[in-house]
Parts: sequence; C-alpha cells; structure tokens
Amino acid sequence: MNESGLAQQLLNLIGGKQNINQVWHCATRLRFTLKDRAKVPKDKIEALDGVITVVEASGQFQVVIGNNVGDVYHEVVKLEPSLSEGETSGETAAQGKMTFKSAFNSLLTFISGVFTPFLGAMAGAGILKGLLSLAVVMGWLTAKSGAYQIWWAAADGIFYFLPIALAFTAAKQLKVNQFVSMAIAAAMVSPGIVALGAKATTIDFFGIPVVPANYTATVLPILLVVVVQKFLEPVFNKLWHESVRNIMAPLCLLVVIVPLTLIVVGPISATVSSWLATAIVSLNKSVPILAGLVLGGFWQVIVIFGVHWALVPVMMNNIAQNGTDLMMPILLPAVLSQAGAALAVFLRTRDAKMKSLAGSSTITALFGITEPTIYGITLKLKKPFYLACVAGAVGGMIVAISGAGANAAALASVLSLPTFIGKGFGLSVVGDVVAFALGTVLTYFFGGINAGAKTKTAPSANSELGEALAAPVKGVLVPLTGLADEVFASETMGKGVAIVPENGIVKAPVAGVIRLLYPTGHAIGIQSDKGSEILIHIGIDTVNLKGKHFQPLVAQGQHVEIGMPLVQFDHEAIEKEGYESTVMMIVTNSDQYQIATLGQGATDDRPVMTLA
Repeated sequence: MNESGLAQQLLNLIGGKQNINQVWHCATRLRFTLKDRAKVPKDKIEALDGVITVVEASGQFQVVIGNNVGDVYHEVVKLEPSLSEGETSGETAAQGKMTFKSAFNSLLTFISGVFTPFLGAMAGAGILKGLLSLAVVMGWLTAKSGAYQIWWAAADGIFYFLPIALAFTAAKQLKVNQFVSMAIAAAMVSPGIVALGAKATTIDFFGIPVVPANYTATVLPILLVVVVQKFLEPVFNKLWHESVRNIMAPLCLLVVIVPLTLIVVGPISATVSSWLATAIVSLNKSVPILAGLVLGGFWQVIVIFGVHWALVPVMMNNIAQNGTDLMMPILLPAVLSQAGAALAVFLRTRDAKMKSLAGSSTITALFGITEPTIYGITLKLKKPFYLACVAGAVGGMIVAISGAGANAAALASVLSLPTFIGKGFGLSVVGDVVAFALGTVLTYFFGGINAGAKTKTAPSANSELGEALAAPVKGVLVPLTGLADEVFASETMGKGVAIVPENGIVKAPVAGVIRLLYPTGHAIGIQSDKGSEILIHIGIDTVNLKGKHFQPLVAQGQHVEIGMPLVQFDHEAIEKEGYESTVMMIVTNSDQYQIATLGQGATDDRPVMTLA
C-alpha cells in the first residue's frame, strides 16, 4: 500500500482541510468529522486502493483501512499538519438546529475522541494485568516479589491515573486548556485526597463539608469537570488582560474548579456511577441469558453503527466501582464468532482473492480487530455475518451464565482472556470456544460462500464487454515477468504489458474516466466506458522522485478519449536519476476477462491488448 498516495487521494476527495473539522484514527479506521458531507463522493473513496469500505455513523465519516491506518493517518497530518491529533481545521461548520440525533452523534463523537488515543496503551496494560493474575494463580510469581510489584505498577498505572489521561483527551475534544484539566485531575487523585477517601475522613472547605471519595480509575467525574471547565474558562479569559491571562486564568480555574469538583461534581458523578454499575450488575445477575443474547448477538451490529462508544465508559466505570465488569467477557464470543465465520470462508471459498483476505482476517479478528473481517468478508457475503451473530449470541449466553468478569479494560480478543481469570472463568472459555466453533460450522455449511460460482462463466470472445487497448506510449513491448518490480512481474495487480518508451507522452489507451491521478504524476488510473479498470504506471520506484520530471495533463474525474495525452514525462532524465522508465499498463480487474497480447515490436498507438 502506498500510504502517502492514499492520504493525498483521501484529502483531495474529501475536500482538503477546508472541509474537515477533525480527523483521528482507531485500530482500523480514519474517522473524519466533516463540514459538508454532500461534497464528498463516498463511492470514489470506497474505490481507492487500500480502502476496505466507508461507514457513516455517530456523526463521523469513517474510512476503514485496516492495520495500516496509523501510517495513512501520519501521512494525512504530514500533508496537513493542522489536522494533527484531532485538531480542527479553521472554523467549524455552522451548527444547525439541535435534534436528538445530532446531540447523540455529538456525544458519541466526543466519547470516541476521548478514549481512542490511549485505548492501545490501556489494552496492553489490561492484558499485562491479566497475565500477572495468571502468573500468581499458576505459582510462577508471588504478589510480594519484586518482579510482580514492578510489572503491576506498569500495568496499573494508567488505570490508577485514568482521570489524568481522560482530562487531556477530553480537553482536546472540548478545546480547553489541556494542562489545566490535567492539573485538576491530578488534584483529584493526589495522595492526600486519596487518603481521605480511604479513611472516610470528612473535611470542610470554609465550613462546607467535603464528602470523601476515591477518584482513581474513575471516568465520569473528570469528564463532567472538563465540561464545567468549558463554560468557566472563557469567563476567566475575558476577565484578565492578555499580559497576565496565561497565568491568572489557570489560577482562577484551579481555585474555583478543584473545590467545586470535590464538593459538588465529584460526589454527584460518583453517586451516578455507583447507581449505573449496580443496575448493570443486577441485570446481569437477574437475567444473564438476556444480557448474553443481546451483547453477544448484536455487538458487531452496534460496532458497525459506532454506538459501542457509548458503552465503553460504562464498562470502565463498572471496573472502577466493583473491581470487575461483567459486560466485557460477553463481547469476546461476538468477536470470535466473526473469526470463525472468516475461517469457514477461507476453508471453502474457491475465489483466490477472497481466500487470501479471509485467511488474514481470521487472524486479525482473533486479536480483536474485526473491521476487515466484517467489511471485507462476512458482511459482504451477508449470510456469514448473520450466522456469526447467531453464534455470538449462543456463546454470549453461556458466558453471561458463567458470571465471569474482567478485572481490567482490554480489547476483546484471545489476548484478553487472562483478564477474566476468577469466578466462572472456565465456563466463559467454553462459551468462547462454542462461539468460534459454531461460527465456523454454520458458515461453512449454510453461509452460501460459493453461491453463484457454478453458474459464473468466463465472457466469450464475442462478449459485448470486449474491447481493445491501445499502446499508452510509443516504444518496445517487453514482458511483465521480466521487470525488476516483483509486484508487477508477478501480476499480483493484474495482467498487462510493459513498454520501454521512445518518447515522453502517455496517451489514453481507451475512452473512459480518470479515476486515479497520483499527485506525483507517475501513475494514473482509468475506468473505461466498457468497465475495464486500467492502471498506467510510469517507471519503477519513480514515486521517490516526488513528481520531478512528470507533468499531468488531465485532472481526476475528467473523461478522456482514446489517444488523448494524459501525462508528459522526461524518460531520459528519469533514467539519469537511476530509475527505469518502463511504462506498465495493468488491467486491475483482469480476472473478469480473457486477455490477449498483440505483437512484440514497436508500438505506435496501435492495439496491444484485447479484453474479451
């Protein structure tokens, strides 16, 4: 994948930074909040090489990329540094009439923006906690050993000081002073305040009683505090002259908000948190089958719509209040059932590309990343997704009955199993195995994996789809297999021809639309009017020239006729730079055609390939 090229294409199609309020990424998706969604051609973005699919949910335009999403994100912010780490670009879009839907979408956007930046670190720490618990149970370590204490500090640190991490990301989302927010959070988890909570010692603030509370590992209190800061900070900024504002405004915020937090905000949110945790625990205990059925069966549907972010704070709150969360173990069957469905597709499909994707998606799903599996395999084939949801529901009910709970927050994957060690762990593992096995078996026999494959025939030579491709450049034909570039030589991208150029003008081999134009000018993609998809690549590794010696003559989205000049390049200068100037013409959807190559000599805008 060319991450730089993909980033440039995404920015171009989305409308640049002028149309972007925010951009950040999770494990597999670039998440945009846009000013004008109507300007963005979703179909063109979905067609980009490297994009699995596009999802619109939770007020976000989500581009699903997969495991390389971090690299693509870094290329995006490299091109537009102002978009770094979720910062806004320019003025935000004008707010329309507030509705329940828009308010809910804004809430989900806020929550996802708050938790996404440190989910990886928190998941890693959670798994380490689970492994340490396993080590103690197996007798490999004791809780008093130095190794255990050091590793436990590494595992527990981010959870103990969670309010500080949340303060930083929440402040970034709400555009307030991040370091003031962190200072307030640090006060909430300072040793003195923690000690008061542990001893249940009541103090007063100028006669106002302060109810002691432990804010370590909590979620809701600091989020509410940052919301309060959002309203108070502009007041204090206006109160002070700019010469002293940077000092006096933070001083006033600390003086006012910290006592307000400990007297009002903290106790109220702590009480709400306790009620919420109690309600969820009661539901899981009273009707565990219902909880397992809903979460296990519909979790991936919830993920597709982005609503799962609303439950993340709830799960983390449960751990803070009760030491365990009963929801997290129930989610693992939902993940493993999708992995099982992908495995079934891998075992049974006769499509080589689908088999390759299903194999890799099975592995990523086992480790908790289900987007490539869902969008590339199960949801695409439909039946496997539905059957996996059924399997997840069955496994979820078994796990719910077990009463197993997670003692640390972690991504639902096979790696999170150690965090479930304790009550009901054995039965919960049974539920996980059942979900995976059932997802595999149901999909293998009833998934309709090869439906329609028997009736699919290759187009005949007289097919209306047939067309001839002219030489894109004058020169000498050479076989692809002899090229120094393994990707082209192996025909991984499709069948085609290579031409050693005699001049520096690339012309359109067919009539069609320019679907891809790399900003460097070294590669151009055309969709012909008859449906063939053609990639013209000038030189090998010439992307490293960063556009030097290339001059695009057309624009992306432009319709061209056969023989129209597309790119002008200096093949002699390219070769002097140490690069091959060979021009490749690849039919990227060549699996849909019978392809013949015509002639071996010099070309002069004559047909060099036929598609039938």
